[in-house]
Amino acid sequence: MALEVAQFICLNDNFGLLIHEPELGATASIDAPDGEAIAKEAERRGWPLTHLLLTHHHADHVQGTQTLKSRFPRMKVIGAAKDAHRLPPLDRAVSEGDSVEVGAARARVIETPGHTLGHIAYYFGDNEIVFVGDTLFSLGCGRVFEGTMDMMHLTLEALANLPGETRVYCGHEYTQANAKFALTVDPDNPVLRERAQTVAELRENGKFTLPTTIALENATNPFLRVEDPSVKAAMGMQDADPFAVFAAMRERKNSFAA
Repeated sequence: MALEVAQFICLNDNFGLLIHEPELGATASIDAPDGEAIAKEAERRGWPLTHLLLTHHHADHVQGTQTLKSRFPRMKVIGAAKDAHRLPPLDRAVSEGDSVEVGAARARVIETPGHTLGHIAYYFGDNEIVFVGDTLFSLGCGRVFEGTMDMMHLTLEALANLPGETRVYCGHEYTQANAKFALTVDPDNPVLRERAQTVAELRENGKFTLPTTIALENATNPFLRVEDPSVKAAMGMQDADPFAVFAAMRERKNSFAA
């Protein structure tokens, strides 16, 4: 069953994301950055929330949970079992490989540690959609706050191996800033240069740069291209292994001024 996805800005640059399964009338919010904004959008569309799918515990992803629960008392809150102690109260705790049903649609839980240790993504394979929170960004990746660099690299590899046509929805609108950094470590990539121009035009016209796709990220996101000889050369790390290249790239991005 096809899913409808509504995407809108919450707070400053967080995305509000609603997914609606029309056959059974189920609707889920991906994370809860702003309960009032999400509830208003759900009510405007006539999509009362039945589920809240949390990706990780950071405040800008969970702080609206209680507001949503009060507006939609039957809403089920789902999140990572590993993070249940620091998430809002869960109706269901899930782990790697578990299935989550939103009406007739089904997602597979993918554990994606690195940004946080308990981070998870929701992969709706039949709908070719993945919700990745703050792990994979369009042309970038999340900061490594809790896991190790090696852990984050392996997490990104797992996401990069999803089918290329998979549409990727991230937690923030960071693409334009990420593109500026990407061009410094992958300057000879013509697909990246073309994409950076497209992104600039979209933002100039007030349009979102998401969703992206796994195929497009594999072609242009430098954090997924750490084995490419041209990227290694641009990093001055021609003989380094991919884990070392990734770690150096992430550290360089931490201090990059867009």
